[in-house]
Amino acid sequence: MNTPVDTTALPVAFLADAVTIDLPAARPKPTSTTGQQEASRTLWKSPDGLVEVGIWECDPGHFTATREGYDEICQVLSGTATVDTEGGGSVELRPGATLAMPAGWRGTWQVHETIRKVYVVRTHQAES
Repeated sequence: MNTPVDTTALPVAFLADAVTIDLPAARPKPTSTTGQQEASRTLWKSPDGLVEVGIWECDPGHFTATREGYDEICQVLSGTATVDTEGGGSVELRPGATLAMPAGWRGTWQVHETIRKVYVVRTHQAES
């Protein structure tokens, strides 16, 4: 059963400049085929833990990606990349581009210039 959460007393999450905010030290990207590094910072997480908003950055190279059990929407802030969907379809990302990847999506990213994005991830709850 979903119990409503009183959000009237919760603070808002605010970031004045997502393009230039410092991120934690980069670490190896586990799905990279070219040795890329990535960094991220969580800006906000819902009280139930199912929604997360943050900033992510990755340097140039190639990696595989899947969205198992969660949807992701992202807005590119800087950099460029080509995203190819497994089974066909390709999009070019650049500043201002918005991409939605539903749960179950699979594909690859070719990052041409270090890319930074704002992301929103919605995790699916297991059906009871």
